[in-house]
Amino acid sequence: MTINYRTRGTCSRAIDLTIENGIITHVAFTGGCNGNLKGISRLVTGRDAKEVAETLKGVDCGGKGTSCPDQLSKAIEQALAQE
Repeated sequence: MTINYRTRGTCSRAIDLTIENGIITHVAFTGGCNGNLKGISRLVTGRDAKEVAETLKGVDCGGKGTSCPDQLSKAIEQALAQE
């Protein structure tokens, strides 16, 4: 399942995400903190999607109530719901 998730409340604008058989196979952020988001993408690729979503859910950035990792958890949940 591949989705393009439009983020809300973050510097990044979108997340391209692919999950195959419950494993994250691709993550790419549009916008945001380039180095940090490339690092997050590498860290989560190859991992169980549900585990990653649980780990990243609720991470806050600067009191915004969300963050790029939190938005990634929402994108993962949306992709898994569509499977």
